[in-house]
Amino acid sequence: MAELGSEASMDSYGPWGTNDFELLGWHDVHVYGFKLIEISEIDGSTDLVLDIDYILKWDCASDRCQFTICPADLTFHHVFGLKMELDYATSGAGMCPFSISDIEREEVYFGAGAKSFRWHIPINWPHGSLRFDSPGFTLALAGKPVVHSQQSIPPELRVRNVAG
Repeated sequence: MAELGSEASMDSYGPWGTNDFELLGWHDVHVYGFKLIEISEIDGSTDLVLDIDYILKWDCASDRCQFTICPADLTFHHVFGLKMELDYATSGAGMCPFSISDIEREEVYFGAGAKSFRWHIPINWPHGSLRFDSPGFTLALAGKPVVHSQQSIPPELRVRNVAG
């Protein structure tokens, strides 16, 4: 997996958006929570915000890895048709943040030439997925990056900005 800083357009720490999708990596990103904001009574859409630990850099040498991770908000805009499936019961595990396998998208077209994306977020752990339509997203860091040997930030080190 490439680190974010390896692309010329990714020299900063964001925010990033839909046009940066191909440059961003999502594997093993942990999700701590989600909320619906900016709910529109006009078209029935909402913004879906995922509170994540975004992995900025994977640094793996021989038998050891270090990850540069930062709390972040992944916001999908004007979401509709949301379907969420998380199965903590079958796995027999205790409650913990769920882990993203990847984020997939396909273009969809509606009447009058309107374009959007159909998103699929398969979940590594526990079994599950998120599916919805949305024209795009914003990824914004919400804290300071931490270097750690695991792919999520330990609770005692996970500090989000007050506004996040």
